[in-house]
Amino acid sequence: MVRVVLHGRRVGGWITEVDVEPPSGVELAPLAKLSGRGPDHGLIELSKWAAWRWAGRRVHFLRTASPPRMVAALPRPRHSRLVSTGDYADLFEGEGRTLRLGPSDDPLPIAMAAAARGQALILVPDHNRADELTRRLGREGAWVTRYPDGWAAAVAGATVVGTLSASWAPAPELAAVLVIDEHDESWRSESAPTWSGRDVAIERARRAGAPCVLLSPVPSLEALRTNPVMRSARETERDSWPQVEVVDRRSEDPGRAGLYSPALVNALRDGGRVACVLNRLGRSLLLACRLCGELAVCTECGSSMRQGDDGRLQCRAGDHTRPLVCADCGSTGMRNLRAGIKRVREEVEALVRTPVAEVTGSGYSGPATARVVVGTEAVLHLGRPFDMVAFLEFDQELLAPRFRAREQALALIARAARITGPRTAGGRILLQTRLPDDPAVVAAFQADPALLARAERDRRQELSLPPYGAMAIVSGPAAPEFMERFGTPLDIRIAPDPGGQFFLRAPDYDALCNALAATERPSGRLRIDVDPIRAI
Repeated sequence: MVRVVLHGRRVGGWITEVDVEPPSGVELAPLAKLSGRGPDHGLIELSKWAAWRWAGRRVHFLRTASPPRMVAALPRPRHSRLVSTGDYADLFEGEGRTLRLGPSDDPLPIAMAAAARGQALILVPDHNRADELTRRLGREGAWVTRYPDGWAAAVAGATVVGTLSASWAPAPELAAVLVIDEHDESWRSESAPTWSGRDVAIERARRAGAPCVLLSPVPSLEALRTNPVMRSARETERDSWPQVEVVDRRSEDPGRAGLYSPALVNALRDGGRVACVLNRLGRSLLLACRLCGELAVCTECGSSMRQGDDGRLQCRAGDHTRPLVCADCGSTGMRNLRAGIKRVREEVEALVRTPVAEVTGSGYSGPATARVVVGTEAVLHLGRPFDMVAFLEFDQELLAPRFRAREQALALIARAARITGPRTAGGRILLQTRLPDDPAVVAAFQADPALLARAERDRRQELSLPPYGAMAIVSGPAAPEFMERFGTPLDIRIAPDPGGQFFLRAPDYDALCNALAATERPSGRLRIDVDPIRAI
């Protein structure tokens, strides 16, 4: 990493090539400063591939691969005392495997098998688990470092443990790659370019000739298509899942049944620790008049209205408000048709007659030791155990308007299984649904993710959806100009969206990425999301 003088300012940069002939008429200038070590040749070449694969700029990936602080010298290499034990050493023979491991099974023996081969790159989707795995590997005798603080130790040959950015960690002696919970959405960068840490790790292993193992209780179709699949014995895998109870609500009146089935009420009152999951923020998202049955809609624009924290009705499309009164008959009695988290917390408190905590992405509120916690899926990331997790309206996950909805719904159940523990320890999950025969529900009930994988594979192959086709979304103020330059390449279908987005479909990523790379970017803000994880 260096600094150069550009337009009178000293700016940072990278040496990416040497012995380069300057273009005609260009005079070379000396470096202003040699700052420290940066990405090696392999990562520089990988940045070219990543910029093509996710239609981004190389500088983004070079920054991700650079140390957080300048590195002038490396630590002395250490000898790892780790000796692999167990039955997982054969996982890392050949090019690698996709291993379907139960949600309650410990990944430490597999991480030890990876580190025993030499320098390993071990990716974990969240920071707390990465910290814990680093400590445990260190206690077992491995020379291990936590990325990104351990950037220099990684250059010196230490095994690397980290989250998304660790897929770009230096590993000059790479001997094995392990991606834990490869299905997790955390492997996708939310900022453009929307690259995948899992896919970067797979490509790095391929270029280094190192085995790559993808580990997951619910492997994605991408993982199932990448590597041969291995799994534990059927009984062992089943015992690693909690007991799943499916509450069939098809016979109940949707307008009167509410969120609380008798099975849920009994579970809330039996004294155990319960986490209730409902991915709906706010208090009341849809109301109807008790007297005349009219929905609460905005008199200005016709959009539905919800009840705010102040008790007033608020327009969901604009900033119009009015008192809690029916615009048709004037009644103040309103029936809640779609309760949000805040209202659910109040109702559950009335049911259990004890304080209930609330958890959303914004934070935690309520007693720190609350027996019952209500929240969005953020409740599954609290880091504390529960005896049961109840999904109050699981159909909302199954019917979400995105093609990966069922895969993501089963991933939520797997996440819940990790905090309840296995059925042998009393772990329970309760699913309230009107779709009990959905493949995701059946797969969870039978603790067999392959049931969903087969159904999803057939559907996506028929519709040419990823990973059996390629997709991208182009958006931003500069999107129309970019698409005008993009034209109509052969085999790429383009569907403009009224919201200003453009959906691109292609038979494979070579065709899609080549066409995107060949199009000159206009000035202005542009977002290209290749293989969008939550696309419709």
